[in-house]
Amino acid sequence: MFVNVDPVHDSAEFPEQVDVVVIGGGILGTCAAHELAGRGVSVALLEKGLIGCEQSSRNWGWVRQQNRDLYELPLAMHSLSRWDALSGEVGSDVGFRRSGIVYTTDNQASLDKWETWGNKARELGFTCHMMTASEAHERAPGTTSRWLGGVWSPTDGRAEPAMACPAIARGAQARGAYVHQNCAVRGLDLTGGRVSGVWTERGLIRTSSVICAGGAWSSRFCRRHGIELPSANIMGTTIQTTPAPEVTPGCLTTPKIALRRRLDGSYTLAMPGLGRLEVSPQSMRYAIKFYGAYRSKLAKKLQIRIGRSFFRGPEAAGRWEFDQVSPFEEQRILDPMPDMALARATLAGLHAEYPSLKNVHLARAWAGMIDTTPDLVPVISPVDAIPGFTVAAGCSGHGFGIGPAAGQLAADLATSATPRVDSAPYHLDRFARGSRIRQPEMM
Repeated sequence: MFVNVDPVHDSAEFPEQVDVVVIGGGILGTCAAHELAGRGVSVALLEKGLIGCEQSSRNWGWVRQQNRDLYELPLAMHSLSRWDALSGEVGSDVGFRRSGIVYTTDNQASLDKWETWGNKARELGFTCHMMTASEAHERAPGTTSRWLGGVWSPTDGRAEPAMACPAIARGAQARGAYVHQNCAVRGLDLTGGRVSGVWTERGLIRTSSVICAGGAWSSRFCRRHGIELPSANIMGTTIQTTPAPEVTPGCLTTPKIALRRRLDGSYTLAMPGLGRLEVSPQSMRYAIKFYGAYRSKLAKKLQIRIGRSFFRGPEAAGRWEFDQVSPFEEQRILDPMPDMALARATLAGLHAEYPSLKNVHLARAWAGMIDTTPDLVPVISPVDAIPGFTVAAGCSGHGFGIGPAAGQLAADLATSATPRVDSAPYHLDRFARGSRIRQPEMM
């Protein structure tokens, strides 16, 4: 089901030359363009469909540091400060509120895992609070489960996915960025092996620097240029309820449901970690690299099947020339059908956990494609084989929360500026042939 996002109007002028081209109008791409334009860098943000219409408007809307992979935590921590500033910078509300995030559990192993993580996170400067059983019930009032405890991160927050990307794109425009929708980038123009431009469906734009922030499409774009970006696209189903009484001011996860209070008084709901993986040429290509993550984190949470993505879309095989219609034009917006059985089960889980919400109904359901790496940590990295090409993708379901910092880091790397956070954990070469892939810590 298509997700309605706030509109963005294209720039009046289509540029012939810019300093940086950003491919993809999701959270990473819009934040990178906003950052670059604020530095006085001429930048074009090009989106094959509409700004924010794929996973960046289909996610849960969580902005969290809690339970991040420790390699990702510095990025998440920096991102919170960027979220604080964004509404003021772009001149409109992105929906961000520091309302806290609560995890509850009836399982001792989960408590032990969170406590171990919290001790390590404290060394990096992040503090969370372990909760007793009574404290967990206090932070999750009205639930029927008997909690052993939980963890609470009061400085975490939430934002509105359908508002954020369009607002940031408009903010980038106000700073001087060119923004064009329904304008696919078909490929890179290279001179002497270096980036010298991009071929779009409207013609050539000259540039010496390109950021690929294409989400689920990034791996296929990279393969067209001989670059291996190991990625698996996992379909997740999410629902919105009708307006409901407030049971949490922010975000809450139990073993059965995850929910976020929305500004309109309804809830965004999902079942934690559940998704579907379709067998495709891309998934088969990178299957060995994902074996460890699948065995340790994903095996019990994923349905695997063969579907349309084997033949069409970001994971299909096939090559195109830059004067031909590309796969990015053939499918402007990746809009998978939600799993309605899972959607109904999610609502039933809410009713079971919160009897006070038994009269709350399903307003709508949607699905999105989550581009995932073998270690569940993003790739934000220059591509050594193609000077001038930077990849920012593979956020593994975490992209919305870390998007402002990830986009800023991509902007730093694309312009050889000093990064605000250490970029080494996000380098593409960690997946090079023969390299040992680090196993995921958290999801």
